[in-house]
Amino acid sequence: MPSLKEIKNRLTSVNSTRKITSAMKMVASSKLHHAQQMIENMLPYETMLEHILKTFLASEADATTVFNVERPVKRVALVVYASNSSLCGGFNANVIRLLQHIVDEYSEKLGKDNIIVYPIGRKVAEKTAKMGLHVAGDFTGLAEKPNVKQCIEIAREIGQKFVSGEIDRVEMIYHHFKSAGSQILTRKNFLPIDITEELKRDRSRDLNSTVTSKEAQEYLKKKASVQEQKQEDNVRPLNDNFIVEPDMNTVLSQLIPKYLHLMLYTALLDSIASEHAARMVAMQTATDNADEILRELNLQYNKSRQQAITNELLDIVGGSVNS
Repeated sequence: MPSLKEIKNRLTSVNSTRKITSAMKMVASSKLHHAQQMIENMLPYETMLEHILKTFLASEADATTVFNVERPVKRVALVVYASNSSLCGGFNANVIRLLQHIVDEYSEKLGKDNIIVYPIGRKVAEKTAKMGLHVAGDFTGLAEKPNVKQCIEIAREIGQKFVSGEIDRVEMIYHHFKSAGSQILTRKNFLPIDITEELKRDRSRDLNSTVTSKEAQEYLKKKASVQEQKQEDNVRPLNDNFIVEPDMNTVLSQLIPKYLHLMLYTALLDSIASEHAARMVAMQTATDNADEILRELNLQYNKSRQQAITNELLDIVGGSVNS
């Protein structure tokens, strides 16, 4: 049984730890409030822009761009979001576990040499270095302070590599912030732009919908080419739900880059908010555990102290009887 001094030292140590975890929980809560406001302001805008762009690409058969064309995957890039520091529960471990799974999945088909990682956060950067993967650069600063300009530069670099054929697919790994107690680990396709999500929506009962399916687009293209051969002067638009000004290429050249860099920036804000929420919950759990340990140690200390007093009284009583 530990002595009173050992129990007292343990009480002091646990109490000091509790003060630290309680302070870290309050700091994380304050940072979460700010990060939550940022993601709540940005997410609806990014979601609506994504919906507009994908609906536009899905409904307009002429809206073809290199960014939404599927091609054989020979080289892949992964944009992975984690944190620079620890003490946030399983936040980083979950990201690294999913990264390992995706790397194993692509390594069987392509090999590790054909996988490029954009690690945003020190924890994932250290892990990718240990895994021997090709790292595109140092982006640890973004995990602390989100920077729109740097996100634009990353999106531009990835877009140029995709257009030139250096990369055939780009995916993002990050935590989606749902609430302070729930963060969803997400694997999202970045390039090529996937419009199947818009096409999967049930429009069979929507009589006013002019959004066509992928097969319908192919049919319309073939039909349009036949009509052009028969009558070149009479050109009929395939869909009348969009009026494009000044022209299709100009609209897509402005809309797609904005959507791509906004997608990276929103995922970054999502990840930062999720990190602070995970750290707040982890520190709250640690504080609760410290309170429980303190309660048990106090009980043990009082029992030991009472036992020591009882033994001293017995010694006194025994001595007086013997005398």
